Amino acid sequence: MRRYLVQANRIRMVTISSLFPNKNDPKLGIFVKTRLRHFLATYQNIDLEVIAPVPWFPFKHKIFGEYAKYAGVPYQETIDGMTVYHPRYLVLPKIGMYLTPKFMAKAITRTLTKLHRARRVDLIDGHYFYPDGVAICQAAESLDIPFTCTARGTDINLIPQYPKALAMLRTVFDKAAHMMTVCQALKDEMVKLGVPDERVTVLRNGVDLNLFSASDNAKQAQLKAQGQINEKLVLSVGWLIERKGHHLIIEALQNLDNVRLVIAGDGPDLVKLKQLAEQCKVSERVQFLGGVDQPTLNQWMMTADALVLASSREGWANVLLESMASGTPVVATKVWGTPEVVKPESQGELVERNVADIARGIQHVLSKDVDREAVRRYAEQFSWKETCEGMMEIVDTIVKQSARGAIS
Repeated sequence: MRRYLVQANRIRMVTISSLFPNKNDPKLGIFVKTRLRHFLATYQNIDLEVIAPVPWFPFKHKIFGEYAKYAGVPYQETIDGMTVYHPRYLVLPKIGMYLTPKFMAKAITRTLTKLHRARRVDLIDGHYFYPDGVAICQAAESLDIPFTCTARGTDINLIPQYPKALAMLRTVFDKAAHMMTVCQALKDEMVKLGVPDERVTVLRNGVDLNLFSASDNAKQAQLKAQGQINEKLVLSVGWLIERKGHHLIIEALQNLDNVRLVIAGDGPDLVKLKQLAEQCKVSERVQFLGGVDQPTLNQWMMTADALVLASSREGWANVLLESMASGTPVVATKVWGTPEVVKPESQGELVERNVADIARGIQHVLSKDVDREAVRRYAEQFSWKETCEGMMEIVDTIVKQSARGAIS
């Protein structure tokens, strides 16, 4: 085995995830980028590059829907000071679930090999167990590089329901140097799947308290007046798909008087959701913003009376903390990591995932005398400091163990 020492106590790390922003989709996987940005700002001895594979697709025309976004993504770009590589991998829609890890592994390995030959990579920081983690495991093993993987949601609370995928995941569980989850609920599920407790660390996401500034009650009233909003304002944020539950909030409007709903996000269900609003006779009270950047989202959050998240599955939903950091309480379905975020002191409300209970939860929050400054104070405990410290402890331990093994 090649003998080496970590150069001058510097650590060369490569983060690998298909959930990472690119030129054509700057909001994709922003939670991964945010964690890295805070980590690099905290620890100056990390040399980092990112491999963010994207599906190969040659056509840019909008008639090809979401796949058209991948056409024209550059192979290499710089994002927030990080060098990011976008190797292409083949995706076969609907029939390629079990082939995607193989194709992704080949794409990752080509780029990772070039980086590793130029200067040894000490550690791979992987995100999302399937297909990414499976592909990362194969690439890491071929180059003898230790790797971690972070579970973020459906990779653990949905994918293991498929036996073939679970068999692939078990290989990752066995070979990862360490694993992380963004909430306790995901760790508990991994332990149920047979992963030893000590092999998994919970590193919850934080919130950017500078980017998401808060409005107190007076400021919120001013913002609503400026926007000529006389009703109670409810905000729903996320990809426009069934799992996010926007349709349930639209239906709940039928049971809520004097409430306007604003939906922020892109996705395939836009037409379907607009039709539903018409059918429910609430279309005049529903506004679709499309995709918005984070500063714009913060403005809407500061203006809103409540944010509603009606998901069927979530790992750790950053949007909840972002809303609270803006001073806005939340109504959220009690799924996976969400009860770890929304507690009584947050002044928010947990609900069952049905129209009646969502309407009840919204009404309850809207009828309360919410102290928006107190909601902000609750969010302030979720800074990135603890998460970055936990991540550095894991990175440092793995790199030192790997170095000892290499020189023995």
